[in-house]
Amino acid sequence: MFPRIVYESFRRQARRKLLAGIAITLGVAVATAMIAVATDIGDKINRELRSYGANLVVTPQEDTLDVEVGGLNLKPPSDGAFLNEADLPKIRGTFWHHNIVGFSPMLPVTVKLGAGSDAKDVTLLGTYFDKALRFGKEDFTTGVRITHPWWKVSCSDGRLAPPSRVEDPAAACSWPNDDSQNVLIGERLAAKLSKHSGDNLEINGRQLTISGILSTGGVEDDQIVAPLALAQQVLGKPGAVRRVYVSALTKPPDALSVRDPKSMTPEVYDRWYCSPYVESIAYQLQEAIPHSHAEQIRQVAQNEGTVLSRIKGLMLLITFAALLASALAVSAAMATAIYERRVEVGLMKALGAGDLVVSAIFFAEALLLALVGGLAGFSAGALLARQIGRSIFNSRISIEPVLFPIILGIAVFVTFAGSAAAIRRAVKFDPVFALRGEG
Repeated sequence: MFPRIVYESFRRQARRKLLAGIAITLGVAVATAMIAVATDIGDKINRELRSYGANLVVTPQEDTLDVEVGGLNLKPPSDGAFLNEADLPKIRGTFWHHNIVGFSPMLPVTVKLGAGSDAKDVTLLGTYFDKALRFGKEDFTTGVRITHPWWKVSCSDGRLAPPSRVEDPAAACSWPNDDSQNVLIGERLAAKLSKHSGDNLEINGRQLTISGILSTGGVEDDQIVAPLALAQQVLGKPGAVRRVYVSALTKPPDALSVRDPKSMTPEVYDRWYCSPYVESIAYQLQEAIPHSHAEQIRQVAQNEGTVLSRIKGLMLLITFAALLASALAVSAAMATAIYERRVEVGLMKALGAGDLVVSAIFFAEALLLALVGGLAGFSAGALLARQIGRSIFNSRISIEPVLFPIILGIAVFVTFAGSAAAIRRAVKFDPVFALRGEG
């Protein structure tokens, strides 16, 4: 008898049940999509934010030392300490090496531009452009074209340099090869000197060729940027590196990330070390590169965490609003359906049915509605999440299997929450008035 009552309810009130089912499906679909995107958004947002540059910088450990004797600061001059270029490939040997998008060593050198009395001091910045390296059995490339994607190299006619490292004979400009003697000249410096791509520069008695005009919006626009090996030759210090910019995928900071690893228990330390915090990756960089100090570039790292937290908060708000609207729609549909069945409720009570039996019938209907709507909503939400991934992040959003029972639970909760008030009113119907058709 119980299953038949439930079946007849759906058959006779198909339109009401359909409207409630659609409300549940839409709410659950939005919740599924937002939860799926929120749980998979961290790496994708981090990769998008990597277009804003490196978030870690590695410098010689000596730069962090403050030695005072008798009130005098005996700290060594900042240009006297260097990292060893040969240690840089070890970055790929850290625990989170797959999170290292790229790194760029920097070596600024003050040089004489020109000859004779017209010579002037300028900064020549040595770096990797697109350097091929090897660590163990792994081959990889790295440089400013990865860590500083906003750097633009243009030709004299204003066209951007071709993406390949092969020079463009027609435009006579390109990104320099890392083993060449070619350089880039900052656009402001090029304007002062009236230099163009293809021209020569005399630097410390060397004749160097300008591959292109560099535009960064920073101090590099007044500098000459050269392959790192060339800067080391000019300085006379083979293998010297002044600092290294590292671009790494990290997770937002929390209470654990800011703790001092020296004060942690072994269990907590393992959890901290094996989490991709910017602090733990910096710690591992210090382990990989001898006599180094790594720290986050706070303007970048902290803003990334803020952006990610706000996006997740917005998704949570959208999810809550969708589920609330779904619950209200279910409440309205169930209230109307139960009011239309007040005579049926009165008859059941007149025949001896208690409040528990009456409420069980309506909750069984709500449960069936929630399961059907939850299943349909989960399927629609999975499709919506994949569409969001393709259109916004140009990649696929993965739907974890554990999400399915969670979504069904949410559907049941929303349906019961929306139906509770109407069912409570139904069990309070007086059978006398109900059979007479009075509310």
